[in-house]
Amino acid sequence: MIEGIELRRLRLADIGLIEQVERRAYPTPWSRTMFAGEIAKPTSRCFGAFDVDRLAGYVIVSRYVDQWHVMNVAVDEPYRRRGLAEMLLGDLFVATRLDGTRGYTLEVRVSNHGAIRLYERLGFVPTGTRRMYYTDNREDALIMWRDTEPS
Repeated sequence: MIEGIELRRLRLADIGLIEQVERRAYPTPWSRTMFAGEIAKPTSRCFGAFDVDRLAGYVIVSRYVDQWHVMNVAVDEPYRRRGLAEMLLGDLFVATRLDGTRGYTLEVRVSNHGAIRLYERLGFVPTGTRRMYYTDNREDALIMWRDTEPS
């Protein structure tokens, strides 16, 4: 746990804070409607890391049949490289470990070596590539998978 950081479920009232972090984190940010849809969806889990009233980072995952799809992970600049993304994903793994799913999948830019290393440390392994996945620059995405209980 990082001192002063509180993890909790995201609410619709947090969308303004989420959008601020998202715009600083990504060249092609999600829309307000995308966030609202995931937060309201019963098959999604959306966790935020708060430093008092400031949103430091978040993870958004959605369940599809027997797996969780990590849709979005973002950490605001002042909080990066302090273990916050690892803490958010670790909390997700604990919260979902007994729900009968096979595991977790995600896509990550092939150029995002730091994120790929983080995901590998957390038990994700590369399983394929989505060609020209990202709309802003047509970059490929690496598909990664993590079993519920990694070996």
